[in-house]
Amino acid sequence: MRAVWRAAHAAVRRRRLQSIVIWLVTLTSTGAIVVALGLVDSASAPFDKAFAQQHGPHVVAAFDPAKVSDAQLTRAARRPGVEAAAGPFAQAVLDLPRDGAHGLPGAVTVVGRPGPGGPVDRVDLWAGRWATRPGEIVVNRQSDWTPHDLGERIKVPSGPTLTIVGFAFDMSRTADAWVAPGQMPALHPTATQMLFRFTDASSESRLRADLSAVTAELPKDALTASQSYLTLKSQVGSSARAYAPYLMAFGILGIVVAVLIVGNVVSGAVISGFRHIGILKALGFTPGQVVAVYLTMVSVPAVVGCVIGTVVGNLLARPLLEFVFMGPDAGMFHRSVGIAPWVNVLALVGMPAVCVLAALVPAARAHRLSAARAISAGSAPRAGRALGIQRRLAGSGLPRSVSLGMGLPFARPGRSGLTLAAVVLGVATVTFATGLGTTMTRFGNAGRDAYQVSVYASRAEHGKVIEPEHGDLALQSLLRSLPGAGGVTARGVAEARIAGSVRSVMIEGRRGDRPQSDTVLVEGRWTRRTGEVVAPSAFLHRHGLRVGDRLVLEKGDRREKAVVVGESMDTNGQLVFTDWSTLTALSPGEKPIAYLIALRDGADPAAYARAARAVDRGIDPVPQGPNTVTQTIVGSAALLTAMLAVVASLGVLNTVVLNTRDRRRDLGMLKSIGMTPRQVTVMVVTSMALLGAVGSLLGVPLGIAGYDLVVPRMADAVDIVLPAFMTDVWRTGTLALLALSGVAIAVLGAYIPARGAARLTVAEALRNE
Repeated sequence: MRAVWRAAHAAVRRRRLQSIVIWLVTLTSTGAIVVALGLVDSASAPFDKAFAQQHGPHVVAAFDPAKVSDAQLTRAARRPGVEAAAGPFAQAVLDLPRDGAHGLPGAVTVVGRPGPGGPVDRVDLWAGRWATRPGEIVVNRQSDWTPHDLGERIKVPSGPTLTIVGFAFDMSRTADAWVAPGQMPALHPTATQMLFRFTDASSESRLRADLSAVTAELPKDALTASQSYLTLKSQVGSSARAYAPYLMAFGILGIVVAVLIVGNVVSGAVISGFRHIGILKALGFTPGQVVAVYLTMVSVPAVVGCVIGTVVGNLLARPLLEFVFMGPDAGMFHRSVGIAPWVNVLALVGMPAVCVLAALVPAARAHRLSAARAISAGSAPRAGRALGIQRRLAGSGLPRSVSLGMGLPFARPGRSGLTLAAVVLGVATVTFATGLGTTMTRFGNAGRDAYQVSVYASRAEHGKVIEPEHGDLALQSLLRSLPGAGGVTARGVAEARIAGSVRSVMIEGRRGDRPQSDTVLVEGRWTRRTGEVVAPSAFLHRHGLRVGDRLVLEKGDRREKAVVVGESMDTNGQLVFTDWSTLTALSPGEKPIAYLIALRDGADPAAYARAARAVDRGIDPVPQGPNTVTQTIVGSAALLTAMLAVVASLGVLNTVVLNTRDRRRDLGMLKSIGMTPRQVTVMVVTSMALLGAVGSLLGVPLGIAGYDLVVPRMADAVDIVLPAFMTDVWRTGTLALLALSGVAIAVLGAYIPARGAARLTVAEALRNE
């Protein structure tokens, strides 16, 4: 093996170009696969781990205490199929005042619970202590309601004053806060909570069947609401699942390109190295050792590329994972998000194995050659297979250099086929990325030109909330009068519930000049009268609703019937839009939390923000920033596309280098009868441009098919429906430019070695004759 290593090491140093190509393609492919698999794993693994640690409930159920007693619920929890249960716990909803400078009025779910432990939903009490007597409360940091400090006092409207004695973390969100059971009568509970774990929780239908069995002997309509843990799991992993499809597509494309280029490199090394193979065998190398030399020659740069690619993938994945899981769900993952060990092991072992398998077939050819045949094949001139085709092309009227170049790919059909496949995948990658980038740009910009500045109706300074000096209508009028203002829309938000549901709903009411201008509708229309709402696709999917359905919104003792008149393209599954009259019917006296400012053409958002801040120190104007999600996807897709396009060009470059080495004698003969260096360059570039043109014809449809496969899955992952104008990206001009991408990849890879062939002198080309 020492001799094998020395021969392989010398081959790696001698074939620097091929080694660099293998190294770069494996690095790119490995990095993309590590990030993609890390996102796929993070979409579920951290949730599963945290859920198991807290022994989370498979179903959270709310019952009407007027129809079912605690004793009946306790007996129902003992039915077959129930693995464990916790409760009954009294549950109340407190309508608390606004909290924080940009906070929202809170409908807070409070549960009376004796302690954080138990057979189901073991709450992580990470600060302070549990509430054990009246007047104390523990806040769930996983909820949307987050008071500031231990010891803070909360005045419940028409109720007691509660002191925060602890902060807890409950990823299942069974409550926003907990109090001692003895405190609940003063909070006027309206429901009884039960937490169930079932022996079979594999699907939503199975959980529904289990819950039906538990409640079969309870009074009719005793169950008022329920929620499965699968719904929460889908919500918290949706962002990762949105990124994973396109990253996985790039990773798979990279692997296939790596296989093709590695096979091409080794095949070319074997063919151009016949004399070298013969000498090795003459020196005593066995056929197996010769194969080992070529496999080692591939494995060294492949392993180096995989190791560096794995490191790069881990470095890129960490900030991407933090970005994907930022927000309300971040606390759930702060200790568990990261690249799983199995992903790194798969990358470090799998990618070199793929490269070795790709090299095995052409390397086997070296195994079969005898020493005498290999040496003679390496020195004797070979008849070109393209002569017949070139003779036919010679009568076509094309310039001689062009006709000769168009026939060259047929001289080595196997090598040309591998090169063509790499170009096809390069074109497919460019096509896919173009469609993805266009759709994501349109998605990110949709509705963003409706307003340029958000003016919040309060601001925080040194931990204190500063209220505006002007009243609501006066402030709206003042903002409209400032230089550059074209329109002002007030938005207010109240937290409510859908009748029969345990989860809160944010009702956003709008009033002013352009209330619907930033809302992209995929079905239906905007609201026209009281009692109409527009709901995001995610909201409709999670609640099993569609346009035309009716629902009842509840806030405290107020109820408002509403009908869904439109479906909007938003990812927030807890938000519905309505007009100001519907909002104030549920929450009288509600004031705007912000004003959306549409500026006139040419107005400076920063200048308007400064002017607004000067007229009222209690408001907080914020110019609209870039869409970071869109920038992340488009930027990463562009980077991966550029890398794979360069790799495909390097594959072409490698092919041209091998072709010019094989045909040095032919080049010398052509130059000796008068072919100029420019004609040599044209001939070599034409040979690859032909492959590029064919690659475009095959690669563009492949890229469009990839787009049609991946983009809908990205939209489904975040529960949105993309309108037609966002997915109608394949216009004639775009396709014409994409058709040139294959030629560009081929010419880019062929030009440098073509220039090298053009500079080759006749004497140097024919020195072995």
